[in-house]
Formats: sequence, structure tokens, C-alpha cells
Amino acid sequence: MTVTAKRSVRYRLRVPDPVADVIRGLHPEIKRKVRAGLETILDEPKVGRSLKDELEGLRSLHVGRLRVVYRVGERRVIELVSVGPRRSIYEETLRLVRRRE
Repeated sequence: MTVTAKRSVRYRLRVPDPVADVIRGLHPEIKRKVRAGLETILDEPKVGRSLKDELEGLRSLHVGRLRVVYRVGERRVIELVSVGPRRSIYEETLRLVRRRE
């Protein structure tokens, strides 16, 4: 019997400065959870929930009380779009997406 190990294709993470600033400002314990979530996303990009309607094309991963919203781009790049609490993250993300259009 031959067992073949699954070869993991690693993605690269692109974090815009405003999002990096938010992450830097988090409590150390929450920051560790966010970093662990980002590692999970890099290993398995489709781990997050697909968003719908105006946020279609984005995914959201639940990390503690926060949500990490990201986009899986071409050439194995994960673009971090926003990080924040559930109560406001989707409205904020929609505002950011509309601004870029």
C-alpha cells in the first residue's frame, strides 16, 4: 500500500496598510487568534464563508468575536480586505468595496 502525502500549495498574503494598522492595535490575545486565522486561510483559502450580494467574491472567517474578510486572488494571493467585529464589519467592507469601484 502506498500513501501519498497531500502537497500543500502555499498562498501569499497581501495586507493593506489600514488593515495592518487595525491588526497591530488589537489586544495581544486577539492578535494571536487573528494570526492563527490568517495561517488557516493561507493553508486553505476556501475555509471562510462565501459572502453574497454586493460582497460577492469575498469570504469571511469567524475568529473569536471578529471577522476576517478576504479575497482569493490570482497567482495564489490572498488579499485581506478588512478585520473587525461582526456588528459593523460587513457595512464597513461594503463601503470600502464601493470606494474602490
